[in-house]
Amino acid sequence: MLLLRCPLPLLLLLLPLDSRPQKLPTRDEELFQMQIRDKAFFHDSSVIPDGAEISSYLFRDTPKRYFFVVEEDNTPLAVTVTPCDAPLEWKLSVQELPEEASGEGSGDPEPLEQQKQQITSEEGTELFSYKGNDVEYFVSSSSPSGLYQLDLLSTEKDTHFKVYATTTPESDQPYPELPYDPRIDVTSLGRTTVTLAWKPSPTASLLRQPIQYCIVINKEHNFKSLCAVEAKLSSDDAFMMAPKPGLDFSPFDFAHFGFPADNNSGKERGFLKSPKFGRQTSPKPRVDLHRVCVGNKNIFTVSDLKPDTQYYFDMFAVNTNTNMSTAYVGTFARTKEEAKQKTVELKDGKVTDVFIKRKGAKFLRFAPVSSHQKVTFSVHSCLDAVQIQVRRDGKLLLSQSVEGVRQFQLRGKAKAKYLVRLKGSKKGASMLKILATTRPNKQSFPPLPEDTRIKAFDKLRTCSSVTVAWLGTQERNKFCIYKREVDDNYNEEQKKREQNQCLGPDTRKKSEKVLCKYFHSQNIQKAVTTETIRGLQPGKSYLLDVYVIGHGGHSVKYQSKLVKTRKFC
Repeated sequence: MLLLRCPLPLLLLLLPLDSRPQKLPTRDEELFQMQIRDKAFFHDSSVIPDGAEISSYLFRDTPKRYFFVVEEDNTPLAVTVTPCDAPLEWKLSVQELPEEASGEGSGDPEPLEQQKQQITSEEGTELFSYKGNDVEYFVSSSSPSGLYQLDLLSTEKDTHFKVYATTTPESDQPYPELPYDPRIDVTSLGRTTVTLAWKPSPTASLLRQPIQYCIVINKEHNFKSLCAVEAKLSSDDAFMMAPKPGLDFSPFDFAHFGFPADNNSGKERGFLKSPKFGRQTSPKPRVDLHRVCVGNKNIFTVSDLKPDTQYYFDMFAVNTNTNMSTAYVGTFARTKEEAKQKTVELKDGKVTDVFIKRKGAKFLRFAPVSSHQKVTFSVHSCLDAVQIQVRRDGKLLLSQSVEGVRQFQLRGKAKAKYLVRLKGSKKGASMLKILATTRPNKQSFPPLPEDTRIKAFDKLRTCSSVTVAWLGTQERNKFCIYKREVDDNYNEEQKKREQNQCLGPDTRKKSEKVLCKYFHSQNIQKAVTTETIRGLQPGKSYLLDVYVIGHGGHSVKYQSKLVKTRKFC
């Protein structure tokens, strides 16, 4: 390990004048290795440690300089600079070490001042320079001894970055290696899904190091580093939010946001607190940027995307030992368009049956042939609730959820055309009946009470009969009750699957019919009817259904009721 093993007087000159006193590396290799592992040693310093990645912050148009020393000629050297949320200009240069630096230092201030003037007055020989936002490397198998300077500048905005330097690049290999083909392949494309595949990192397949793959999805552009993704996820308009310890940054990185480190940082190194700014802010949610880590998989399907939308996909191999990452070559893809749906024409006064796939939608059009003052839409949802939207000549008139039977009366307009959009349930497929009419007295669906449950009276239950009651309405309608014997293990889940309210009495066996009767009450509070069902078997379970049949012949089923006769009387 050759990096940073420079004499104490020289390092004192390299540190900022207002820096706090720090314990610097010595020629004691064991102590030096301990200090390298303790990253907090380097916080708020201009010194780059050997074999450890540091994170720091740049204010716009304010250059920052870092130093490290290579003591022997022909030393391997690798330097990696990772811009995060803005392009960087950086330059690596080297100059010869002053002769005074090779000694132990006399402690006389005059030689030290001469060394400082000599170091700062010489620019040194430029080895490499770069401008951009790519992760860029300087690699040399044989570097000369000398004082190395890394100068960085951001001209666009305040930004943070990462730097890694090592004199043992062959053995370190902290960044996962990319495969010979580092591209991400789109293997399948749907309306809401994209399947991605990639080749494994040799670091995982050959070196057997722990590698996990993280996918980033967004609608704007590809990212060149995971650092850039972190910056985007946790940024707000003015400041980069402090990273959390133990994730993608080390605790000592908190001091690299342009603010002084906490005075107790040395005592509570493992529990450093982020700096408090003058205004308290919280990170803004970035709903269009998502990151998901998938372990060591090499294929993954991204779901819940929007149809006909372009997405950018990036893949990062992350070494879970070092928490350092390498970017694959990103890709992009546009999801397929929604299948163009045929618009169903509604006829005045005619009931139309509609089937909608899970999470699907259907469009219906109603164009009255004559002028009208009002238009009525009656909807009967057979299963779960559905969403209905009605637009008249493009203007939204109605948007509601419908469960059971609902009727909507809207103001009409001469030569108006109505577009109805029906959206199904997320739970499963939806079935419904819909009727549109300009005749206000035309009602195909019977009215229902708010409560469509059937109540059974336990005290009136016998070995051969049960007594039930249900609510009616103020309108006179026909009610029919049916029974069906079921097994004792018949449960609520089975009953729920059979709750299709649109299935009428015509689908039932004649032997299941109990009776039909007409019923209504002008007083809605007294619109209750009871019925005793006889001829049942002792200790048996029965499923009871009540149907209300409207004037147009269409029926609506109440909620089914499971009853059981007494076994012993």
